[in-house]
Amino acid sequence: MPDAQTLNSVLSAYGISNPLSSGGGFNWWNIMGGIIFSIIGWYAFIYGKREKSVRPMVIGIVLMVYPYFIPNTLLFFIIGIALTAALFFWRE
Repeated sequence: MPDAQTLNSVLSAYGISNPLSSGGGFNWWNIMGGIIFSIIGWYAFIYGKREKSVRPMVIGIVLMVYPYFIPNTLLFFIIGIALTAALFFWRE
């Protein structure tokens, strides 16, 4: 198995940056947070669909989609916690 330096040099030879390197915007906190917030979003979406309530459906969709667009870990968790809190405190 090649080490990280060899992998980075091979990828850079083909003009590809390694998305798992520290500068790629991915780290374990973002991956685990994305899984957790996406699961919460999925349940919120299902709940909103079952209860015919638009607000939890929309918040659920946003919780499932936003992890793809936020690379900053601190901002990622602030948005996720705020949206999850909105599910509980912003009811109809």
